[in-house]
Amino acid sequence: MPTEAGFFVDWDGNARSTLEPGGGYRCEIDLPGRYVAVTTGNGTLVHEGTFYRNMADIEKAGIKAPLVPGSHPWGKREDGF
Repeated sequence: MPTEAGFFVDWDGNARSTLEPGGGYRCEIDLPGRYVAVTTGNGTLVHEGTFYRNMADIEKAGIKAPLVPGSHPWGKREDGF
């Protein structure tokens, strides 16, 4: 699955770039399935999401998700992160 420029929504409801998801993670994309697999460097799956080509597509889906940079932490302190 190649990496493709686009976006997905993380478990906190934030939009993230597939090219720079942050947290040391990387994205693998299945374009026909509109699927994003977020994995660790060694390939462990940590999150799955829907692939969106742009932020407008996220909004069209009725999702309000702020775009965060890769430096934005995954998870919250109260969740153990």
